[in-house]
Amino acid sequence: MDHILLVEDDIRLAELITQFLEQNNFRVSVLNEGGGVIDFVNTHQPNLILLDIMLPQLDGFSIIRAIRPTFSNPIMFLTAKDSDFDHVKGLEIGADDYIIKPIEPHVLLARINNALRRVQPVIEPRESKITFGQLCVDKENRRVTLADNVVDLTSHEYELILLLVSHPGEVQTREKIYQEVIGREYDGFDRSVDVRISRLRKKLGDDIETPNRIITVWGKGYVLSRAAWE
Repeated sequence: MDHILLVEDDIRLAELITQFLEQNNFRVSVLNEGGGVIDFVNTHQPNLILLDIMLPQLDGFSIIRAIRPTFSNPIMFLTAKDSDFDHVKGLEIGADDYIIKPIEPHVLLARINNALRRVQPVIEPRESKITFGQLCVDKENRRVTLADNVVDLTSHEYELILLLVSHPGEVQTREKIYQEVIGREYDGFDRSVDVRISRLRKKLGDDIETPNRIITVWGKGYVLSRAAWE
């Protein structure tokens, strides 16, 4: 049974979400303020965190910055803050998804299941590792290394680099990336993929101003250059 940590200061809303998730076979822990979240996560390592932004004691942005270096499971912001700035900021500091309240319960359930499904280890019968020069993607252990150093990635960032290295030299359209990585249709406005590409470039040592490892194909999508990694 997957363990979800719900951090929400609206007690009534927290009760409703907890009841719904428990009815759908999740174990739910609830914290109504931000102060105890870091210690709880370090001790219990939940499978997924639903995290409000505006919290007493410590806000959601501060929490994710503190726990992301040692916590690789999905973190989903569940918040009434719907500005583009907050959305992009949340993704840039390591959130896997950003959900605007109110949300229909079964849509929330689908987003949770999608996030959890993407972090389940998959045993590959053939070619468990993909290597380009100093870049290695270990599919069996869901681990990426660069020059033998482990690269800390969120689940969506891992799925994104896996998609790119699995099709080197082929343009991956935004529509395909949203379907296979984010798990929903591209609406033409969402910047989630652009933010994750930017984060990937930084983590993988690509040139941010003139990238040559993960290349933008304007109006289409992104492509991984095989030669640039050699």
